[in-house]
Amino acid sequence: MSITVAKSAGFCFGVNRAINIVNSLLDKNVKVSTLGPIIHNMEVVNELESRGCKAVDNIDEVEKDATLVIRSHGVPKYVIDKLDENGVKYEDATCPFVKKIHNIVANPDNKDGIVLIAGNSVHPEVEGIIGHCSTECHTFKNSEEIDEIYNIVLKKNNKRVFVVAQTTFDTKEWKKCVKKIKKLCTNAKIFDTICNATSVRQTEADLLAAQSDFMVVIGDRHSSNTGKLFDICKRQCDNTVLIETADELNANQVSVAEKIGVTAGASTPARIIKEVLDTMSEIKSGVTNGEESFEALLEESLKNLNTNERVMGTVLSIAPNEVQVDVGRKQTGFIPASELSNDPNAKPEDIVKVGDKIELLIMKTNDQEGTIMLSKRRVDAAKGWEILESKVDSQEVLTGKVTEAVKGGVIVIYNDVRVFIPASQATATRDESLEDLVGKEVQFRLIEVSQRGRRKRAIGSIRSVLKEQRAAQREEFWKNCEIGKKYTGVVKSLTSYGAFVDLGGVFGMIHISELSWTHIKHPSEVVNVGDTVEVYVKDINEETKKISLGFKNADENPWEILKNQYPVGTVVKATIVGLTSFGAFANIIPGIDGLIHISQIANKRIEKPADVLSVGETVEAKITAIDFDKKRVSLSMRALLPEDEQAPAEATEEVAE
Repeated sequence: MSITVAKSAGFCFGVNRAINIVNSLLDKNVKVSTLGPIIHNMEVVNELESRGCKAVDNIDEVEKDATLVIRSHGVPKYVIDKLDENGVKYEDATCPFVKKIHNIVANPDNKDGIVLIAGNSVHPEVEGIIGHCSTECHTFKNSEEIDEIYNIVLKKNNKRVFVVAQTTFDTKEWKKCVKKIKKLCTNAKIFDTICNATSVRQTEADLLAAQSDFMVVIGDRHSSNTGKLFDICKRQCDNTVLIETADELNANQVSVAEKIGVTAGASTPARIIKEVLDTMSEIKSGVTNGEESFEALLEESLKNLNTNERVMGTVLSIAPNEVQVDVGRKQTGFIPASELSNDPNAKPEDIVKVGDKIELLIMKTNDQEGTIMLSKRRVDAAKGWEILESKVDSQEVLTGKVTEAVKGGVIVIYNDVRVFIPASQATATRDESLEDLVGKEVQFRLIEVSQRGRRKRAIGSIRSVLKEQRAAQREEFWKNCEIGKKYTGVVKSLTSYGAFVDLGGVFGMIHISELSWTHIKHPSEVVNVGDTVEVYVKDINEETKKISLGFKNADENPWEILKNQYPVGTVVKATIVGLTSFGAFANIIPGIDGLIHISQIANKRIEKPADVLSVGETVEAKITAIDFDKKRVSLSMRALLPEDEQAPAEATEEVAE
């Protein structure tokens, strides 16, 4: 018996991006609406709804203080126009691959042609594509419908034809359609816009179904790409089922199957896939076609070899791959490194020492070789499980070590028991790396401890503890926060207009103008995500709870540097940064430019500054005046040159800002 899961099963890039955008907004306590369900998976939609994300049917239902998220399918252009006209705040989560199709069909060069769209005309993605077309358009679902379009529309005119496809269109059907279009319309321009992930997913499902006697497709029944996967698998394997959750599995179908294949639609979260696999594994742990499953056979074989007996042993020696112990028998006892601890990164010498007395479980006795294979981790885990069960109802905060990042989450070891923390419960926000948790001590709370037969499962949440801690931090922060107070924070995100800093449960923003005394184009020129920064509270909006932060060091204020180090009369080397009809602007120090009036450039009359100076040139000039209130500096090159007695008098000098 085997269960093979398609590598491409689960969220695609576009869906994952849309979900992350919604979660990011919710994490910032933003009220969120989505135009229709964010994805075609009600499990995920319901989960987001429980966090405050509301699906609406049209933009008139969006509350004034809410941000609308446009889902990955995209929307017609008129929807975007209406959002802009009505001043509705929105985040566009349209999949980049769908955006590409919008740009193709909206191209003004298509205006005298006809656009053909491969896809379901009532699917939201196709509706959005149609809404961006700059010319006449038609949809088709298969090669037969192309004949109808040709006879009714294309045959009677000679218009140029442009062809695109819904990103999740059946790749095999697409090839048939392309072949027919090329035959009927020699002037057709064909764009292969099927998402590469879709192609891979469908190809992999096709191959897997051909090798399986039972094929399981997991996904929402309203999902177009899931439906196509089902059709593809059904062509290769008659015994194919489409399920939305593990509860829909037929135990009889699973139990009699020898080779099971599993794939999932682009809107299916990893946790649902895992639940299906766990359920099938539990079904398979029983009797299958009169033969014991591998798990059952292993357990039975251990029983036949004096297993399940606990003994006390004394550690004799420690090696990288095993530990030798004396269990008071004639056979030599050994513990494989993998049976010492549930932590795969732990070294034998860190777990036991020579002379330690430890309780062990006999796994296998080999009288011929005179050895006994033992396990320490199974005894520890059994004891730890009892402790774990006693804590699930108390909602006590526990501490454990993250030992590895796995598909869909991380593993925390608590009293030698493996506790699974789903990705959605592992970090404070969705965009944090799970790998960064490996090796760290974390606090968590149990949300499920269950046992079905021999299978034990413990699930925890780090996020729930972090949420409480951040709430306490926020309360403490607002008690003591005041303008001018200094804080140490961590840069969490950057935008074109500033940097958001986590001050400990509360976010503040450093405006781009506050990041540097000199002009910068983007905050990344000064800070990066993850940087620890020293800031001070510049302003507080009590109503919105928004905090403006100051970052610039007063000691680095270029005007203070000028005041202290460059008094009037100082001769400086300045770089020409701009030329006008009345003079030249020159940079004295970073952040301060001075004006050399045309009358102060030479000791003779000149027509224009460009006749004498060029941008980038370095010149010597004398500071002749400084107006600190108006932030203006006057420079003179002429003051450093010998005067020409015949030089005519010049106009009154202007002063630079």
